[in-house]
Amino acid sequence: MPAFLASLREQRWDDHRYYHHSLVNQALHFVSATTFLCAYVVLFIDPALASLLGWLVAMTTRQSGHFFFEPKGYDHVNDASHEHKEEIKLGYNLFRKWVLVGIWAATPIPLLIDPTLFGLFTPHDGFVQFARHLGLVWLGLAVAGLLFRMVQLFVLYDVPTGVTWATKILTDPFSDFWLYRKAPLRLLRGETIDARLVEAARH
Repeated sequence: MPAFLASLREQRWDDHRYYHHSLVNQALHFVSATTFLCAYVVLFIDPALASLLGWLVAMTTRQSGHFFFEPKGYDHVNDASHEHKEEIKLGYNLFRKWVLVGIWAATPIPLLIDPTLFGLFTPHDGFVQFARHLGLVWLGLAVAGLLFRMVQLFVLYDVPTGVTWATKILTDPFSDFWLYRKAPLRLLRGETIDARLVEAARH
């Protein structure tokens, strides 16, 4: 257990210091984390609605921060190039995220072509039912994406690394909510880059 917790802390810290320099990104992660926490509760009541919240709000804000606001140049704080960070990223780096988002964006197509989705659903009756079916498909995509990368990490590294990464992903909303709770206010004060990362890197 101590080794697992140490590995989890290391993965969280690497993710934070490498990929969360922008306070816009951090603020969007705070919005995302808050939405994911709500979705976790709703998941036990209405899985389709929880999935729609997760993908349309939480994932959209979260990945927008990475795609559009995070610096892509040389990382002087960590003395690492963007290409190096992409190469050593354990989970979904930007390239893998673009692939995942592409699959996500394409998932309504088979549901429109075959409303039963190969017999999984009764044909939808109107937009609301279509959206609920789509939410369930997206929930399956989320589970598949998590399991797929976890098994990849089993093969590339070892089982503990994969399990630790999956645990990190599932608990990120809790840690991100706390870690980035002050980002919106700091952003309103005119800060754009988290200078505290520079101080942390020096120690």
